[in-house]
Amino acid sequence: MSRALSKKADTSVALLEAAKKVLRQKGYAGLSTRDVATAADVPLSQIHYHFGSKQGLMLALFEYLNTQLLERQNALFGDPALKLSEQWDKACDYLDEDIASGYVRVLQELNAASWSDPEVAKVVRTGLKGWMDLISDLARRAERELGSLGPFSPEEIGALVGGVFIGAEVHYLLGLERRGIPVRQSLRRVGDLIRIAEGSSLKR
Repeated sequence: MSRALSKKADTSVALLEAAKKVLRQKGYAGLSTRDVATAADVPLSQIHYHFGSKQGLMLALFEYLNTQLLERQNALFGDPALKLSEQWDKACDYLDEDIASGYVRVLQELNAASWSDPEVAKVVRTGLKGWMDLISDLARRAERELGSLGPFSPEEIGALVGGVFIGAEVHYLLGLERRGIPVRQSLRRVGDLIRIAEGSSLKR
């Protein structure tokens, strides 16, 4: 890569990281390209050069974050040394980490932006479908290793689990855990159910 291309890529990533920071602090409605440029310590014109507009920046940010998440989840679910229950436990650990880092707030802000912006919605739908396809593949593995999924198809499991994690993120951000609703603990209990199923499969 030439020095010019490397510098362009560095500036693009710096702007995306700055957008993530500003979005976490101010939300989508309060985010301005000027604030992002200031946070990245670059001229405002660089946002227009790299992304064209605030919408272009948000589309790029979602793809940037979603790529990181899918790479992490692919590595996790593709690890043959881990049992399904251990992979579920690690997915719950990742949720804790993403809440602490502000990652969840950023992703949910982008999800909310998609409700009124068709272009953002198109990118968000693609990203979420990739996540649910990954879970569906894991459900197929569970079916092979543990037996029947009951009345559910792998695709239905993917839709349910994806919805459960997204819902858990929303409920956490709404402060329901502080009001006694065991949002994340209930997710971890699913890992206990998987362990029971794994133990039963060994006894067959």
